[in-house]
Amino acid sequence: MSSISVIGSGFAGLSAASVLAAKGNSVTVFEKNIEIGGRARTFGAQGFSYDMGPSWYWMPDVFERFYNLFGRTTEDFYELKKLDPGFQVIFGNDDTVKIPADFDELCDLFESIEKGSGNQLRKFIKIAEIKYNTGINDLVYQPGHSFKEFLSFGLLKDAFSLQIFSSFSKHVRQFFTNPQLISIIEFPVLFLGAMPKDTPALYSLMNYAGLKQGTFYPMGGFGKVIEAFKTIADELGVEFKANENVEKLEISANKVSHLISNGQSFNTDAVIASADYHHVESKLLPKEFRNYNESYWDKRTFAPSSLIYYLGIDKKVPKLEHHNLFFDADLDIHSAEIYKNIKWPTDPLFYVCCPSKTDHTVVPEGSENLFLLMPIAPGLNDTEELREQYFKVMMDRIYKYTGENFSENIVYKRSYCVSNFIEDYNAYKGNAYGLANTLFQTAIFKPKLKSKKIKNLFFSGQLTVPGPGVPPSIISGQVAATELMKYLKN
Repeated sequence: MSSISVIGSGFAGLSAASVLAAKGNSVTVFEKNIEIGGRARTFGAQGFSYDMGPSWYWMPDVFERFYNLFGRTTEDFYELKKLDPGFQVIFGNDDTVKIPADFDELCDLFESIEKGSGNQLRKFIKIAEIKYNTGINDLVYQPGHSFKEFLSFGLLKDAFSLQIFSSFSKHVRQFFTNPQLISIIEFPVLFLGAMPKDTPALYSLMNYAGLKQGTFYPMGGFGKVIEAFKTIADELGVEFKANENVEKLEISANKVSHLISNGQSFNTDAVIASADYHHVESKLLPKEFRNYNESYWDKRTFAPSSLIYYLGIDKKVPKLEHHNLFFDADLDIHSAEIYKNIKWPTDPLFYVCCPSKTDHTVVPEGSENLFLLMPIAPGLNDTEELREQYFKVMMDRIYKYTGENFSENIVYKRSYCVSNFIEDYNAYKGNAYGLANTLFQTAIFKPKLKSKKIKNLFFSGQLTVPGPGVPPSIISGQVAATELMKYLKN
């Protein structure tokens, strides 16, 4: 039996820990914060319950596949409800598009907005489904060591059909010309990746997930998913050490021999670091054992950080759906201010989640809990004055759309931004989602899952393969654990 340390208890860390424990290893998870769950932590205040991070449940098959590894199923842990509408996009006060759960209805909706686009959507999603089936079932489960993986798994011949080398933006515009439909298709890229023109068309697989598979919600909130992962880990004997700040990895003969946490030394046979990759290398390792220098990280394109507000409202807000995208501003300008002309946005797009529309257990009776999220460039100067300035911008537009001025009904309010991501997660430049999904940051071009200089150190999470988002993080933990097991067998 090998003793394995996992740094971080987000989805990647929990996934890796369970896979390793199921193989008979002694696994200990070290978590910096008091709560388990990483960015998917939860908190409660004044009768309201909040998911701190993830709120979109896409790709349910990835979750199910993980549970099946341990003889379990999603239904063992929580009720998964398909949302209808999946989400709504607000282009103006009287110009809102609600995305129906039924795909045929969605095609009819597209047709009503742009003649011929209903059939175009079917063609677009058919291509996206092929990418999804190949990408999610094969490509993303590869460790990203080298091009040989494409040859070994027959993926090289699929590289062009998967459109790894094509532009997402150009691909979308081959099917649609209406700006609203283009925005609906492109929004996942803004929130999770890069500018659409810099993103491989491969990522239309996300459109298949969101528009064809649908948008789901785990009743009780995303915290129920973390509970499910922890339950599996607990049953397999994983030990959790919360409020443990890992300070150093001691190296002997090109191996991690000890992990130092809160001043205490722990023997270890191997480590999976699911904490921030840059932090682990720059703060826990001697310089000579790092994969990448500061210049490397500075040149990477990062996905956005976020300004988030958690609000408790002691009244109902009828016009809001569970998921609301306020796209009543210019998508291209906001994207450029995240990725190119880096600055606080001049006229931001933002997202409002209102889970109490679906789940009455997360609020006191007659109330709503709101999660406001505005994507911003990582590394921005973050002050309370700026937070409040943009809070007012978002609230004014919510008021304008809903017709509800509920400022006096806010009974709870908490903000979260760049400095909090750094403080809580050691996130490089306060990023919220990891590396952007650009061509040269996809698959084998991402930071390596395996240390090049330390034999028993592996990485998982949103800064390595396969990338940002909850399903990729789950997969990342599995892949890292599988690679570590190969090392132990040698």
